[in-house]
Amino acid sequence: MPRVAVDVMLKREILDPQGQAVERALPSLGFAGVSDVRIGKHVELTVSDGDGEQAARQVAEALLANPVIEEFSVRLLPD
Repeated sequence: MPRVAVDVMLKREILDPQGQAVERALPSLGFAGVSDVRIGKHVELTVSDGDGEQAARQVAEALLANPVIEEFSVRLLPD
């Protein structure tokens, strides 16, 4: 059974307040020079029927991502 990863991120033009908060906190933790922080979701699925990538894409389109403000990518994970 294939394992599939779905990564969901806000579109570049959408403000990411969570990413901005992390970016602002990093210098005080000793991580200077880090910028353009974006926060997203990583979901792993095991698909028992058919094409795992296609099934994961359908799940992402129907449930995991909001197409108005988010984009997603799907990839097979190694066994």
